[in-house]
Amino acid sequence: MLIAEDLLLLLTDDDTGKLATSGTQVDVALGGALLIELTLAERVEITGPEDRGRQGRLVVKDPSPTGDSMLDEALATVARKEGRKPQNVVSALGKRARIRLYERLVERGLLGADERRILGIFPSRRWLSRDAGHKTAVRAGLAAALRQGTTTDARTGALVSLLLALKAVHKAVDLASIGLTKREANANAKRIAEGDWAATAVRQAIDSMNAAVLAAITSATAAGASGSS
Repeated sequence: MLIAEDLLLLLTDDDTGKLATSGTQVDVALGGALLIELTLAERVEITGPEDRGRQGRLVVKDPSPTGDSMLDEALATVARKEGRKPQNVVSALGKRARIRLYERLVERGLLGADERRILGIFPSRRWLSRDAGHKTAVRAGLAAALRQGTTTDARTGALVSLLLALKAVHKAVDLASIGLTKREANANAKRIAEGDWAATAVRQAIDSMNAAVLAAITSATAAGASGSS
């Protein structure tokens, strides 16, 4: 399972198939999840202070196939945009990723595609839970990390960081069941996101994804204000 698949599962309501937060923000976060996965797999890295004038740029470290078609396509996208800042690439990585990830989850038997027509005319598709076992296990791992405020598992750390950027920690985990308030959970999530589970390159990828999500939120807010005026 990709980190992006786990993230999308966590953000999709089991009963309604609706996203827990804005689709635009989720798409950016999915792109960030793919970038983080490539960084964890040491296929991509981000230039550091020693690269004068080109610090904070994406570089393909290893172009060899990952064994996963989506990651291979994401790696090819990074290669085409090599030398750019990560926050300028995550949107491209997340573009059209959501539907493909949903289809993969259906193939895995975790979700089912409910096809229907609105008013008998407009086609609509909902992604409803079929097998909640994997999602329950991922949530349990997140709950344990949030309760302790720490983790040594890179995948869990990445998921917490992504959810924190989306302001959706409380939407992915039942906080009452682990005895935390929303404020306490967010504080622990921030502690995890800043923890030492991630190497420098991964931390840079997460920081860049956070910047891209914030930019998407700001853009959506500005568009909404413009439309209402």
